[in-house]
Amino acid sequence: MPDHLLFSYGTLRLPRVQVARFGRELAGRPDALLGFRLETVAVTDPSVISDSGSAEHPMAVRSDDPHDAIDGTVFTLTEADLAAADAYEDDAYLRVKADLRSGEKAWVYVDAATAEDFRAAGLVAAQEKAIALFAEVEARGLVAPGFGEREVSDRIRDLANDMFGTTKHWHKRIIRSGPNTLRPYRDNPPDRIIGEDDIAFADFGPIFEEYEADFGRTYVFGDDPDKHRLLHDLPRIFDAGRAVFAADPDITGRQLYAEVERLAGEAGWEIGIWHTGHLVGEFPHEVNDGAKAESYITPDNDTPLRRTDRVGKTCHWILELHFVDRARGFGGFYEQLLDLA
Repeated sequence: MPDHLLFSYGTLRLPRVQVARFGRELAGRPDALLGFRLETVAVTDPSVISDSGSAEHPMAVRSDDPHDAIDGTVFTLTEADLAAADAYEDDAYLRVKADLRSGEKAWVYVDAATAEDFRAAGLVAAQEKAIALFAEVEARGLVAPGFGEREVSDRIRDLANDMFGTTKHWHKRIIRSGPNTLRPYRDNPPDRIIGEDDIAFADFGPIFEEYEADFGRTYVFGDDPDKHRLLHDLPRIFDAGRAVFAADPDITGRQLYAEVERLAGEAGWEIGIWHTGHLVGEFPHEVNDGAKAESYITPDNDTPLRRTDRVGKTCHWILELHFVDRARGFGGFYEQLLDLA
């Protein structure tokens, strides 16, 4: 795993805390966190108080004055070190990526309100890059008849690398066409050449600046009116589902699923998978495997979608539409952020 930069302005700079938490003293370099000021927070964890020697710790809070800055130290940590730092910090702190005076970006522990602002902005910015990526995909005609699904996936991956330096994706990259568009996410159908009268979709999860974008679009080739109708219905029903979500502050996963299912049925489509969306940035699809219904927009989720998770972070959602016509043997796909503009 790659190393991580962590900016510390408080007790993690103390040698005794480093030895207690990382098993060694850390080498660091001075830097400053821009646009922040310091406040004080009371901590209650006895082990943290014992290691630091204090029950009051400094807290970085976003400042209204852009000239404000907090001096501190940048450390290079392993993945295990970063997990140990997370365990050390009180629940009042959350970790975000922020700009330093040196021009580098580093993890830093800040107050929860600031962290949520950063997180929401990061998710929106990641989606904006995904939108730009797929606009370029369409402009270059990368998803086109005559190319294999794996080849198209690799071409989009390479374009993402060229445009944004993206090297990571938070789930497998999917290009599917023809009858493969009926297959659910977990299936791995044989590679297929996109045909002249096909329908195809792309399901990508690029990571931009540590924030996950989950984004999907559908492409239709030829003149089949039903395939073009599906291409039109996907964004229309997405917008209708988002409007239903916006209108009900207490809506549950079950309720939103039912509304999407109704809208799809009225248009003549069937939902092709067992859910219509999921939390973004909280888990990889491969690990969760539906074990936690509250993480998905599904008939089994009776919890409100507007809530915080187990560590106090605001839940943000992807609305994921996979509609199919099993009789005619094709489907389509559309997904992006549900609750953030």
